[in-house]
Amino acid sequence: MIKNFRQIIPILFVIILFSISIMAIVSELKKDSIESVWLYLKNIPHWHKVVALVMTILGYGLMTGYDLLGFSHIRQKLSPFKIAFTAFVSYAVGNTIGFTAFSGTAIRYHYYGLWGISKIKIGELIIFTHLTFWLGLLTISGVVSLLDPLTLPSVIKLPFKSIHPLGYIFLSLVIIYFIVSVTIKHSFNLGEEEITFPKPKISVGTIIIAALDWGLAAGVLYLLLPVNSAMSYISFFGIYIIALTAGLISTVPGGLGVFETIMLYLRPQSVSSSDMLGGLIAYRIVYFFIPLIVALALIGIQAWKKTNKIS
Repeated sequence: MIKNFRQIIPILFVIILFSISIMAIVSELKKDSIESVWLYLKNIPHWHKVVALVMTILGYGLMTGYDLLGFSHIRQKLSPFKIAFTAFVSYAVGNTIGFTAFSGTAIRYHYYGLWGISKIKIGELIIFTHLTFWLGLLTISGVVSLLDPLTLPSVIKLPFKSIHPLGYIFLSLVIIYFIVSVTIKHSFNLGEEEITFPKPKISVGTIIIAALDWGLAAGVLYLLLPVNSAMSYISFFGIYIIALTAGLISTVPGGLGVFETIMLYLRPQSVSSSDMLGGLIAYRIVYFFIPLIVALALIGIQAWKKTNKIS
């Protein structure tokens, strides 16, 4: 009975957090109407939508770089096309349905295992991608927090008024990571496989990929927001990173509701809540649902080819 209850607690937490987020969004939209959100969606400039889609394609292409560097780290060889296919599918599915640690992991184990990579090496690759993902996020968040420290609203109860202190904290963690990566030079064996800590140059490579990746992701949403907004891209990027991190920590699938709530609370006064929500809906469609549809189609095609090959 106690064991079953413990298993239910994380699910209840996600449901409660999602419900609170939805109530917060509804509260913010009391001044506006659903019609105004729909009107904003229809009036987003066509070329903004096209450029946002192109940036999404480039962003997901960059994401495959995490796995490509990961294969260099684990010293395994596989066709770049197969790596890119698996990486894209895992990110497209994981980003949208959430629980990336499980959904993306399952996809990688399935396809990389199918193509002859050992389970231990796949496990090492997965640890590498998650570790370097957070390394990149901390680095970018730290730099942005120092360049343009966002003032936090009083509704967010934190011991500091801006995200400036977070910049020092995040970059300190990154420095500690690199000190450890330089210090730990030895490897250890797990069965017949050798496990090593990522080399600094590979870690730097993932930070560069992360910077370009999140820069493009934020750019997609920035393009879908009001053209006449007085908000600079750097200022917006700080808001985006905070909302993104909150969505990831929440474990709500895709950060749905949590990400939107933070964006609504931290938006500048020049952007109305209905316009912000309209842009966020467009962003969900372009950056999450379209890649998910493409990924599911690719999974279907791959399964069909495998079936025909067997028969």
